[in-house]
Order: sequence, then structure tokens, then C-alpha cells
Amino acid sequence: MTTAPTVAPPRAALIKTPAWSRRRRFDRVRRGGDRGSPVASASSSSDRSNLAASNLRELLAGDEILRAPCAHDALTAALIERAGFKVGFMSGFCVSAARLAMPDAGLISYGEMEDVGRHITQATSAGFPFIGDADDGYGNAMNAKRTVRGYARAGFAGILMEDQLAPKACGHTKPRCLARDEAVARVRAACDERDEGPGGDIVVFARSDSRSAMDSLDEALWRVAAFADAGADALFIDALRTKEELRAFCAIAPEVPKMANMLEGGGATPICSPEELQDMGFSVVAYPLTVLGAYVNATERVLREIREDGYPDESKLPTFESLKATCGFPGYYADAERYDVSTSGK
Repeated sequence: MTTAPTVAPPRAALIKTPAWSRRRRFDRVRRGGDRGSPVASASSSSDRSNLAASNLRELLAGDEILRAPCAHDALTAALIERAGFKVGFMSGFCVSAARLAMPDAGLISYGEMEDVGRHITQATSAGFPFIGDADDGYGNAMNAKRTVRGYARAGFAGILMEDQLAPKACGHTKPRCLARDEAVARVRAACDERDEGPGGDIVVFARSDSRSAMDSLDEALWRVAAFADAGADALFIDALRTKEELRAFCAIAPEVPKMANMLEGGGATPICSPEELQDMGFSVVAYPLTVLGAYVNATERVLREIREDGYPDESKLPTFESLKATCGFPGYYADAERYDVSTSGK
């Protein structure tokens, strides 16, 4: 069994987050009133983001690990909420694949990601928390601030930002990372925008790809400890290799929520159940490619059936009525009747 490494954090406070820091992260939901209480709607995208962020903070402060399937478009987001999940995640890998049919290699822009994110948050109910993948922040610290502001205005409850150099790469491929001081400055800028800008309570997830980029668990642990000290609300290390490494990650800044991701079909991180991850100390488990993979498999299958047989297997397809219901036709028709002048007054 691999022994978890001993890591010297940047400052003593990193290993156990001080009480003031935890209050700042999770009691901020009450700032300006009882913003953690459920409401039926939000008056603006900023209000929507603040409500969703407040709900996300309360969920992170709870005892149950959050399962976060990843979406690449508005319909997927709506299906995630409809399936009963408490939180969703917009994956940069998936959006790049679905919108551009291109790899997760820094090819998709901030504007394209924000646009997809806005559609995703509008496809779910007010207060439903979605975390947006913001890749490398799309530039330097000032770009990172703008990205936080834009994602908050798009309605996101949280934002994930990594320490990669541009052009970024999928963390399971060949990433390259910023120097330590630049990486921490990026996180600090994101947190400053959260605290000082119109982003309100948006939850900042700070990610390090240094486990792969530098082939060093110690470096990755040092960085996330520094990110916690810089004010990050939650932490993530991509491509951890073993369960021992997952546990070592959870030992850093134990008061700060940790996220894991489960990449089926050959990812670097061992597949663990939500219960096992919760026992390790994780607060969130994301499934970055699960839905996209299912979509690709199902699409290839039905296209093959049409090409080879001339028609698809209808038993594996939804009925037209159920598909219309999924796309919102019943609600649309019910609402449209309110404005039908041919039936008014009857």
C-alpha cells in the first residue's frame, strides 16, 4: 500500500481552516437576509445566481455527498434536474464536444461557454444549483475576475477554475500548469470578484492539474492548500491515481469541501461509490463524461440501425408524446391558452 505523503503547506493555517474562514464560506448565505430560504423565482440572472449559490452552500455544508452529473446543453441540464439530482455541472470537455465537435484543448472560448451556461441555468428552475467549468479562467488574473462575473450573471451557483497554462488541455491528457504564485493569484482574483463584485455568493471551486502536469502528488497537495488559504470555497485535484491519494487530498484543509470526479472507461482515478468517497471526506462527486458517453453510444447505435436495417429499434426510443413532454410542450400549450383570443371570455 502506498503511504500518503507528508506535505508542508504554505502556512500553518492551511491544514485546518480557521473558524473565521469557514464562517465566511458558509454563513455568507445569510448576508443581506435569509437568502437560503427557497423561493419560487428570481427577478434577474444575478438574483438567480445568488439564490442557487446560497442553496449550493447549504448543500455543501450538509452531511450528504452531492452527486453531480455533467451537462453539455440545456436539455441535458433539464433532464438532470428532472431525474432528482440536487446539483448539476457544466463540463468544458462535453460542451467543446457537443458545440464544436472538437477536443477539450482550449479551443472553445469564454463567450461560447458563458452562452451555453446561460441556456443551461435558464432550463432549470430558479434556485437549482449548477456549477460551471471555467477552464483556465480564459487568461490572466483579470480575465479570471471577468469570468467569475460573467458566470454569476449567467446564473451559475458555482465556478470551477484550474491552474493550467493556455492553451489548456483535458486534465487526463497533457496539461501544463502555471507557476505557483501565478496559480494562487488566479484563485485570489476569482475569490476577490466573488466577494467584491456583482457575483454575490458564487461558490469558487479551485482545481489543480499539477498531479498530471508535474507528475507530483506533493505539488498538487501544496497547491490546493494554498488555494484554500487564498479563499477558495471548495477544492479539486484532477487525475488522482489511487484511493490513498484521494484520502491524502481530503486530509488537506479538512474544513474545505472537496470534489472528486469519476471518469468511467479508463480514467486515471479509481472508480469509487459515493458512499466510499463520502467516508474519505468528499462533499461532491462529479460524473464528467457519463451523460455524453451515453449520448454518443445511443446515437451511434440508432444511426447504425437506420443505415443497416432501414429503421431503428422503436422499443429503445421514446414515444412522440413522451418526447414532447420532455421538451416542454404541455407547459407551453397550457401557458399559450391564456393568450388565445379565440377562447377568451368563454
